[in-house]
Amino acid sequence: MLVNAGVTHVVGIPDNTSGPLFPEVRRHPTIRLVPVTREGEAFAVASGLWLGGASPLVVVQNTGLLESGDAIRGTAMRMGAGIPLVIIGRGYAKMSAAGVSPEADKTRELLTRVDVDSTALLTEPTLEAWGIPFSVCRGEDDPTAAIRATITDAHSSGMPVALVLARSFE
Repeated sequence: MLVNAGVTHVVGIPDNTSGPLFPEVRRHPTIRLVPVTREGEAFAVASGLWLGGASPLVVVQNTGLLESGDAIRGTAMRMGAGIPLVIIGRGYAKMSAAGVSPEADKTRELLTRVDVDSTALLTEPTLEAWGIPFSVCRGEDDPTAAIRATITDAHSSGMPVALVLARSFE
């Protein structure tokens, strides 16, 4: 699917959800895996690859997304780089189990609850604030179709477009 969508590189840091993807990409004959040490670095590296004519896909966890604001703003957004982003939605299952939606008011009480991961609460508002179009792939959604649509949208818009993967790849 990634090859058919034109992806030449996968740039990112594996976590529990995306971990199985990285060895598969490493073994792939045409897609290059570019592991990085920090999520902000992923956006800078992907922007450089894009500038050089490649078609990278960034894969990071939402905690890393929050860490990456200036790298996204100062490189990918400013350059108008059509880079698709797969953001692993850490904490979405926990948030759902607690009966909380991403649209909930971000009160002190909610942001400090032990049964809610505040990263999940802040992911979508952060993407909105940064002007990054996004969709969310939940348990019943097809992750392959969602990733394909995100790649298409990023390439056609000439801007980063994100998919928040709030489920496993399988």
